[in-house]
Amino acid sequence: MKSKRWIIAKGVLFAVLACMAAGLLVAVDFPRPQRAALLGICVWAACRFYYFAFHVLHAYVDPTLPSAGLIDLLKHLWRRR
Repeated sequence: MKSKRWIIAKGVLFAVLACMAAGLLVAVDFPRPQRAALLGICVWAACRFYYFAFHVLHAYVDPTLPSAGLIDLLKHLWRRR
């Protein structure tokens, strides 16, 4: 995918999907505010971990780390041990 518009559209669709799924979870399975807050914290922490694993490690720790996915990153780290 090389078109900037399609890449942006894909990101927007992911955001819409995430909001719809979270809305349904909160409305159906987590009617209490505490559970909705826990879902929000879980999603936020997962996003921060993803950013850490692919941007922070590559930019600030070791630029040779692969950024093709978590499995490639784990394989690389395992081989280095």
